[in-house]
Amino acid sequence: MSKKIIIVSAGMNGFETMIPAGIKAVKECDELIGARRITDLFKSLGKTCFISYNSIEITEHIKNSSSENIVVLMSGDCGFYSGAEQLLSHLENYETEIICGISSPMYLCSKLKIPWQDMKFISLHGKENNIVRHVCRNKQTFFLLGGRVMPKEICERLCEYDLSNLTVHIGENLGSEEERISSSFAENFTNFETSSLCVMIVENENFEKEQISCIPDERFIREKIPMTKAEVRCVCVSKLAVSESDICWDIGGGTGSVSVELAMKCVSGKVYCVEKNPEAVKLIEKNRRFFRCDNIEIICGQGENIVEELPMPNCVFIGGSGGTLKKIIKTAYFKNHNVKIIITAVTLDTLYESISAFEELSIFPEITQIGITRTNKVGKYNMMRAENPIFIISRGADTQNE
Repeated sequence: MSKKIIIVSAGMNGFETMIPAGIKAVKECDELIGARRITDLFKSLGKTCFISYNSIEITEHIKNSSSENIVVLMSGDCGFYSGAEQLLSHLENYETEIICGISSPMYLCSKLKIPWQDMKFISLHGKENNIVRHVCRNKQTFFLLGGRVMPKEICERLCEYDLSNLTVHIGENLGSEEERISSSFAENFTNFETSSLCVMIVENENFEKEQISCIPDERFIREKIPMTKAEVRCVCVSKLAVSESDICWDIGGGTGSVSVELAMKCVSGKVYCVEKNPEAVKLIEKNRRFFRCDNIEIICGQGENIVEELPMPNCVFIGGSGGTLKKIIKTAYFKNHNVKIIITAVTLDTLYESISAFEELSIFPEITQIGITRTNKVGKYNMMRAENPIFIISRGADTQNE
């Protein structure tokens, strides 16, 4: 209980990029803990060292250590995708302190002489996240790398979605003698080999300045596949209230129009688009690329057979179920009792089946009917042309909790 644990940000290269408070803590401590490449920066001090970056191992060592003043070293800054947060959760019984430092985006941007206050930060260090969708939404996107995805894979993805002309900056081994900073267009880095210790910035001057919603029908590649109309999509997606990191299901994808609208909302999440018609699947792929939504995963097959294997959803849109509506609704509900569900129906049969499915789950269905009427030029006159009325069935309150 008398031990004091100071978590110190080691910056990019130890003494040269650490703040004075961090240097003082390192010099005065009884023991250093951290990954070898970081503790080696302070070998000249001759301190006792415990080599580990695993929070459980570090906590156990601190418990058994005779040292009273211990410094745990973290690379970069403790507040930027650091292990400090997890470690702190294990050190509640100790006096702790955090000393901040210089993070990799700060360091790289200073070398490039560019500001970073509006940058979007994405970690792909042992994690998965979307690439193209983030780049499309932001003027500058910073990627923390070091896992399975490296700069050349990111640049290949950008080229795949027709973004080969974006400017890319790659920083390797920042702060060390092997430091290398490279800048060029994405297309020039598709075969670029880098160190595992690297970060990357993508600049997009033509980023989406507004969040796209209610995309006009004519913007989609249509062919002969039925499509949920813009006004209906707008109402349905609005009712789903999609969050940035949500997992969404689009069952009966059609042209992929709803998937695209959902993907624009869950920029850090994912849309699983299920469609049984192979021709429609090809069309969804075209629209996914056209709208640069790499957070849409397209699955060809019957919805009832696929949903069992899909991850837990936050939002579900069902535009076509192939006669297995009840099973899809129940599967989504049992995976997540708080799931938001929207069904569109043009027939009374689908309406009745939707109501029945919700009632069997003791859920009150909310039903809205909307009718879209648009102008149509007939000779010199502007006539009104009505679309088929649509029932929108959504999940209401759980009747058993009323």
